[in-house]
Amino acid sequence: MLRSVFNKFISNAPLLLTLCAVFWAGNFVIGRGMHATIPPLTMAALRWCLAAGLFLPFALGHLKKDRETIRNNLPVLFVLGATGVGCFNTFAYIGLGYTTALNGLIIQSAGPVIIIVMAFFLFGDRFAPDRLAGVLISLAGVLIIISRASLANLATLSLNSGDLWILAAMAIWALYTVLLRKRPDIHPVSFIAITFAIGAIVNIPGFIWEFVNLQRMEIAPASLAAIAYIAIFPGILSYLFWNRGVALAGSSRAGVFLHLIPLFGTLFAILFLGEQIRLYHGLGFALILSGVSLAGRS
Repeated sequence: MLRSVFNKFISNAPLLLTLCAVFWAGNFVIGRGMHATIPPLTMAALRWCLAAGLFLPFALGHLKKDRETIRNNLPVLFVLGATGVGCFNTFAYIGLGYTTALNGLIIQSAGPVIIIVMAFFLFGDRFAPDRLAGVLISLAGVLIIISRASLANLATLSLNSGDLWILAAMAIWALYTVLLRKRPDIHPVSFIAITFAIGAIVNIPGFIWEFVNLQRMEIAPASLAAIAYIAIFPGILSYLFWNRGVALAGSSRAGVFLHLIPLFGTLFAILFLGEQIRLYHGLGFALILSGVSLAGRS
């Protein structure tokens, strides 16, 4: 019974990708809310060191079986680990220290479009008109929510260094997502363990430099809980779910689910920050869900 439920769960791409959006929305909120308490390079390094440390013991058996394939494909694994794990979140955390949540969500919502464009130029992927229409519809929903249905709010936006960091982060995530098709034929557990370890190694030098020259993390229950959350949920679980979802649905279709991140981010703001729901929230949510459904359907 449990095995049947588990098999259905890991074969349900929309559910897996939606859970990724939920967890990553929480990561976005924590990254912004804790930026004054946990420096960005420290946050990234501690996240991946903890994730790798928690995950490696469960992966040892698979790593032993896959060691020959891993050895023969280290360059590909390093690129995937350095982009999707090592750099993406670090760049996002840096950006969240300098830009507003409004700007960050708008830039983050460009992720699905970047994935489709990158897949086209790198691999010549074609996409059906309904998938493109779904991307545009969900993007419109995102813009309605974060602009509060006001063109004046959009017109007053301007790019700063934080915006550019987040834009770079989304480009790196798009590259990682598209390159997942090149991952070697190893067990998913082995792949996650290797990329987490590479991500941790890539971030350790930045953490040491930040610790010595800039700012140190405030040791408190809130900061420790934040590190634990981002290591387990948007870390271990989200990467397992995302990689599986991309394998089932393809990179372009999976990318559309990134539009759910600002949707859940807005819900979290309403629930935990006391913000009130407005008419534009409902309209935006409806457009996002409609676009994701259209672009993600088989």
